Amino acid sequence: MTEKNTLLNKVKKLFGQHSGQSKLNPKTLLLLLAAGIAFMLLSNLAGPGTEEGTVPAVTASDAVKPEGAEVFKPSAENEKDVIAAYEQEYESQLKEALEVISGIDDVSVVVNVDATSMKILEKNRNSQSQTTNETDRDGGERKVDDVTNDEQVVIIKQGDKETPIVLQYTKPAIRGVLVVAKGADNVQIKKIIVDSVTRVLGVESFKVAVAPKKIKEAS
Repeated sequence: MTEKNTLLNKVKKLFGQHSGQSKLNPKTLLLLLAAGIAFMLLSNLAGPGTEEGTVPAVTASDAVKPEGAEVFKPSAENEKDVIAAYEQEYESQLKEALEVISGIDDVSVVVNVDATSMKILEKNRNSQSQTTNETDRDGGERKVDDVTNDEQVVIIKQGDKETPIVLQYTKPAIRGVLVVAKGADNVQIKKIIVDSVTRVLGVESFKVAVAPKKIKEAS
């Protein structure tokens, strides 16, 4: 039974219509139907609870609840973990390399990176150009060139997941490096440390600070 028929039956019951009575004309039927709908709306507003067929209210928590984790936007905690992992890897490699150089010992390294690594994604590029010849009222002619560029990331399916094709990963930019080591008070050793760090990490020399490590006095 459709919703319209259900409403009509309720209207008939409301106004006491019986099967033995004559048929209603269309205008009267529409008036009765409108009155029945108004009656039902008033009943729903006045009565407690939720009847079958009504739309449940959406709470604030339901509205912001995500369907799944975002693929291209990592959370703040994940981003911090990635940055820390890069910094620790750089620090470990530099410490190991510098400590095998003659005259350098007991090395401590601090590396500060700018941001997480970047992904260069494969894209389908489509370019369309159109030239239109226009003539003004004075008979002058001109050409109007319209160029449209469209880019779409190429997605491949891996099992149940869709993943973009990554062409290249770029490491995060390095903001600064601090090296503290025994022997760094020697000018030549300090120069060796700066040259080693700048060439290994590909950073400018002004981003590298070198300081001698304090010698602990014997108690």
